[in-house]
Amino acid sequence: MHGEYKVPGGKLVVVDFEQRDGRIADFHLAGDFFLEPDDALGAIDAAVTGLPVETDAAGIAAAVRGALSAGAQLLGFTPEAVGTAVRRALVTAPGWGAFDWEIVHDRAVSPRLNLALDEVLTTRVGAGLRNPTLRLWEWDESAVVIGSFQSLRNEVDSDAAARHGFDVVRRISGGGAMLMAAGQIITYSLYVPASLVAGMTFADSYAYLDDWVLHALRSLGIDATYQPLNDIASPQGKIGGAAQKRLANGGVLHHVTMSYDMDGGVMTQVLRIGREKLSDKGTVSAARRVDPLRSQTGLPREQIIARLKETFAGLYGAAEGRILDEEYAEAEALVASKFATEAWLHRIP
Repeated sequence: MHGEYKVPGGKLVVVDFEQRDGRIADFHLAGDFFLEPDDALGAIDAAVTGLPVETDAAGIAAAVRGALSAGAQLLGFTPEAVGTAVRRALVTAPGWGAFDWEIVHDRAVSPRLNLALDEVLTTRVGAGLRNPTLRLWEWDESAVVIGSFQSLRNEVDSDAAARHGFDVVRRISGGGAMLMAAGQIITYSLYVPASLVAGMTFADSYAYLDDWVLHALRSLGIDATYQPLNDIASPQGKIGGAAQKRLANGGVLHHVTMSYDMDGGVMTQVLRIGREKLSDKGTVSAARRVDPLRSQTGLPREQIIARLKETFAGLYGAAEGRILDEEYAEAEALVASKFATEAWLHRIP
């Protein structure tokens, strides 16, 4: 068995081993990481050898951690990364390069149609009807997008939203409410098969699927980092947040919204962001939690989007694609039957 896992923001972890009688045998760890002292490598190999093949990533990490001597230093990787690499080997998970990727950046559409396209395209990728795809969104109007499990009345001041020209819609993924002013945010979605993130914990997959965007932002001079569970940030503040939805047919939706030019005053009027939400953020104002990309780069929004597409294509060999007429039609029908209905919007009052 052979498995690889590139630690987001870190190094490559490679594992090779045999399966014998339901256990891991002849385990060997390799990679471009740093490890001190040298004999820690043998200790890790010995700790994993003999584990049942059903051992999860956390159990493998615990075995690795228990085998390390006091003062051992792992640089560029963690015991959890070893566990992930082993699990990926056992499920023969492919890497990014195993797929033919498309990048889609189509015309501006309504918030509801954007949300419906997420469900349609994720379903089609899961069914093998579309290549894995990166889609950059464009909006023709502003919206507050609440998470699948949020209470509408607890999260949004509907009167303030209407006063400031924001429609209110609900997406299929979890997470928090996002204020999405047309032309003032950058949103992208990844539609991928579940095999790409096989062997990873749900939390690890967030960082894995957004590692490429950190490369893009850093190339623009932003010291971008990933803050678990789902934030992209810099020393100047939060840049954006991610959310996921996994479908039964094997399609995975991972989408991210980053602020380009946020009006913090409007955000605090429209969103009901309470003290509990901010209690672990070290800030006294929700407006101060978001630092837009424009202030950190000085670049037009279009130029930042161009760099995102350029970086993704350079890393994974993606080709330019488009949304098919039949996919738009399917999404329009889903808007009518689901995303534009009161039942969907108010399913959690």
